Amino acid sequence: MSLLAVHLNDAAISVLDADRVLYREPGFALLDDDRLTTGAAAFAQARLKPRRIHNHFWSELRTEPLADRRFHHLSAADIVSRQLEQMWQRVTGEAIVVAVPGYMDTASLGLFLGIAAELHIPVAGMVDAAVAATRREYQGAVPVHVDFGLHSALLTRLTQSGQVQVDRAEVIDECGMIALYDAWIAQIAEAFVLQSRFDPLHTAETEQMLQNRLKDWLIAASAGDTVAMEIEYRGISHAAEMESLELVATAAPVYHRIVSKLRALYRADETPALQLSDRAARMPGLADILTARVGGELFVQEPGATARGLLARCGDMKSGQGAVSLVRKLPWDQAPVAAAADSAPRHSGQPTHVLFNNRAYEINGDPLVLGTQSGSAGRSIDLQQDMPGVSRQHCALQQENGQCIIRDHSRYGTFLNGHRIDGSAVLQIGDLVRLGTPGYELRLITTETDNGA
Repeated sequence: MSLLAVHLNDAAISVLDADRVLYREPGFALLDDDRLTTGAAAFAQARLKPRRIHNHFWSELRTEPLADRRFHHLSAADIVSRQLEQMWQRVTGEAIVVAVPGYMDTASLGLFLGIAAELHIPVAGMVDAAVAATRREYQGAVPVHVDFGLHSALLTRLTQSGQVQVDRAEVIDECGMIALYDAWIAQIAEAFVLQSRFDPLHTAETEQMLQNRLKDWLIAASAGDTVAMEIEYRGISHAAEMESLELVATAAPVYHRIVSKLRALYRADETPALQLSDRAARMPGLADILTARVGGELFVQEPGATARGLLARCGDMKSGQGAVSLVRKLPWDQAPVAAAADSAPRHSGQPTHVLFNNRAYEINGDPLVLGTQSGSAGRSIDLQQDMPGVSRQHCALQQENGQCIIRDHSRYGTFLNGHRIDGSAVLQIGDLVRLGTPGYELRLITTETDNGA
């Protein structure tokens, strides 16, 4: 027996040994006639018996009874215990080392360790999942690891001072696989109605068929311009076809929230190195949108990269050697890679003016200072009304090295599309900048000359 690596991402709880995947099932639970089933078996019934399905137990791991009346006699901890028990019955190992996603807080991790102890599952160590997945240095760039859980997108900015270490983790709620799958299934069902007059959402059985086939259709969308879809019901085959870009458009609200958060994680002088999990890379159009709106270079990981990163660097961990704590830094074990030096987004559009109170102010090589007493700073926009959270010289906008840059000089923070920037950020057409609370809002725009330039 040997050490096993477990990745606790509820989109696919995974267990690997040195040779292969031993277990990979989603964080779904089905309570049917008082019988609790978890994982793939529950997922296969998710559209057939939606009122008997629960899938928040990993992201909301607590001991309080669930609010859902069908599950009221159970807590999230009870269901986690059941899935861990079923998992442990199917694998063989001396102990586990665990990759922990960003949505699990200290209380959740404490409960997890307690549950594992009750089930006699030896836990040798716990490592932040983004750190476990990052096995090489990205020279000249700042890496952010991008992954999805069932209910959230997970972004982890990493530092590289001699080893990989968590700098800042962001969990974007309601931007996970469930939100994307629900939107895509509704869109695909509409395509079937319009093209074949067959409504696959009319029965639970055909709705489940859509969910079962969705993964293959998404792979097809990532590989080509169109997706041919077909399902058979009661001996009759029904077909529909969609443009891949239609699926991308449906996912755009989720993708744009991820883009907004990513852009706020990067300072203006930094080169992004976006490390996508294989799960994130499979989302149609996401990689292209990140390249266009965030810039830098994309690095796509192979399936199971997080668990394999654990096994490669944590093989000497042993259980029973004191308290288990969360490791947030590890050495690299693979050769470094040089990221692209040009970090500018490819198709972002560069603002020429900022719009405030129906007046457009030009942004050029001289700083345009915003604040309550910015008049002495040269070019300025004076925000003379009282507003909590606005400094005298709050921030400045400037064209620099072919980019439109905003720099925050305040104690209170400057917000780009709702997210606080870290010192500075690159601006794009359509961005919304907020200062103060509830705040002044300024829109970034571009203007045209008479000849259309």
